[in-house]
Amino acid sequence: MPAPRTPPTEPTLTGVWVGIATITMSFAAFTAALVARQGAAADWQHFRLPPILYLNTLVLLMSSGTFELSRRRILAVPAPAWDEEGAVLDLPPQGLSWLYVTLVLGLLFVGGQLEAWRGLSAQGVFLATNPSSAFFYVLTALHGVHVLGGLGGLLYVLHRLTHASSAKARTALRGAALYWHFMAALWLYLLVILVTRV
Repeated sequence: MPAPRTPPTEPTLTGVWVGIATITMSFAAFTAALVARQGAAADWQHFRLPPILYLNTLVLLMSSGTFELSRRRILAVPAPAWDEEGAVLDLPPQGLSWLYVTLVLGLLFVGGQLEAWRGLSAQGVFLATNPSSAFFYVLTALHGVHVLGGLGGLLYVLHRLTHASSAKARTALRGAALYWHFMAALWLYLLVILVTRV
């Protein structure tokens, strides 16, 4: 009697989890530095956060929802519709449409963050204005860079899903969705830190 087959390892998902752990540690270190700097400095000046940050939050949460809708619809496609390398042979149009909506919402989020910076600079709040503004710019820029990385991953997934010769599209979709949901959760954490500390 043959031994039962074990599911193949998915290095893509392992890599995403390692990336998430690394990003988490980086932001935890920045948070600790922010708290320590705020507590030890008389020059810490609070400023009013740009209201667009709350709209940006809604946009990013919506993009996480559209990504999840897409992931569920595409992965619900029965096994015969996938080739041996994991490419979709019969791609559901709604699943693909939600991925494009996610891409647009992600770009809107990045544009909104740039608009928040523009609004602060119009008020005379720059990177070097005071320690609190420095942390604001650094944390939002670092998160924005990671969101851009997620958009790159999303484009990669779209390419794999729309080319039947591509391999591992299913795993790439799952990995990109996991990363994108993490970006949304990380932004909620950062928003709480910015509202309560900056």
